[in-house]
Formats: sequence, structure tokens, C-alpha cells
Amino acid sequence: MIYGHKNVEKCKVVHYGRDNIGYNYSLYGQTLADVESEKDLGVVFSNDLKVGIHSRTAYSKASQSLGLIHRIIKFKNLRILIPLYKSMVRPHLEYCTVIWSPHNVKDKHLLERVQHRFIRMFPELKTLPYDERLKKLGLWSLEERRNRADLLEVFKMVKGFSAVSWSQFFTRSHVTNTRGHNWKLQKKQSQLDIRLYFFSQRCISRWNSLCQEVVESPSVNVFKNHLEKIRRRQMDFFMD
Repeated sequence: MIYGHKNVEKCKVVHYGRDNIGYNYSLYGQTLADVESEKDLGVVFSNDLKVGIHSRTAYSKASQSLGLIHRIIKFKNLRILIPLYKSMVRPHLEYCTVIWSPHNVKDKHLLERVQHRFIRMFPELKTLPYDERLKKLGLWSLEERRNRADLLEVFKMVKGFSAVSWSQFFTRSHVTNTRGHNWKLQKKQSQLDIRLYFFSQRCISRWNSLCQEVVESPSVNVFKNHLEKIRRRQMDFFMD
């Protein structure tokens, strides 16, 4: 006897690709519903493979958490608010960004608005530019942190610290007569933005620009420290 038929209504079909015929699928005699987007392991996937819906979902959740902090915490102390922001708000904006990192300006600005709102909780910083306020609080912009997360994921793959092999996403470059490091990756041609801004493409130029010492870091923490130093020397390194 098959017991799984009770959960058929939880199953959905998302058709990907412009030339997709859009077949109807059934399970245990029940036709599955066609949807334009569906959440899988916490990430909303749309049939156009764009991340606008997930960006708005992340923004909504983060805004709710930030609003809760703002209402409950009356004394706006840095030592209290920053840990709360990092643990309760920012995770909504950064969960699995390697998978869904936005490239559209409107989606980037939408997510960054949450951090802007958080920083405005400190009246003494209102007159400073955004970059200066981040520096005072010891924070990175969310765009910088997403690009940093990409590099961390590549590093873990290359070093064997990840369960996912680097060869599933990348092809190692055989060009050895250029400066940099000996673990450069090959960037392939992309005809569509969806492919161009996918993880396996968008991070290659930044990864290839690292030096040998950084790539040879013995641990993730050492690699993070090197990235911190790079940012101090070159503020735009992690910006698109």
C-alpha cells in the first residue's frame, strides 16, 4: 500500500525555460498544480530564474525583525543593537546568497534599505555618509558581504573543506603566464544574464584577482582575515 498520496497537494510544478511546452504532471492520479514560483529549502525559485520574489521575501522578514528590535529596545546602545541585528535581521538577508545573489539594482537597493534603516537608529551617525557610518559600526555593505560569501564558498571547494567539489561548478584555467595565483578558474561565455550572474560565473574575476598568499590560506579564518586586509587596502574590491 502507498501512503505518500496524502501529500500530493504539497507538490507543485514549475516550468523553466522560454521554450518549455508546459506539460501537465500527475502523481497518484492527481494533477499537480502549475505555479510561477515555489520555495525549496528556504529559497524561492521563480520560473524565470530571477530572484526578485525571494529578495522581497527576505526584505519583508528582515524588516519585521528589525521593527521588533526597534519597538522592544528603548535604549539604543551599540553593544546591544549590533549583536541583535547580526543574529536576528541580517541572516534573513544573507541566507544562501551564493544561490540567489541579486544583480538587479532594484533588488540590491531593496535589501540594502534594511541596513540603512538599522543605521538610522543611531542619531549621532545621521550626518555621516553611508560608507562612513558602516565604518563606525564595523559593518560591511550587504553587497560586499554577498561577494565575500562567494569567495568563501570557492575557497572551501578548492581546499576540500566543502562537500561539493569545485569541478561541479568550475573549470581550472591552464593559463600560467599571468600574475596572481596558480588556482585561476576559466570564465566561459554567457549569452544570458541568468548565466552571467550565476555563482559559477560571477565570482571568477574576483577570485582570479587574488594573490597566491591569499589562495594558499591554511584555514577559512585565515582566508577571512586576508579578505579583511584586502578591503582595507581597496574599498571597492567587493563591490560589483
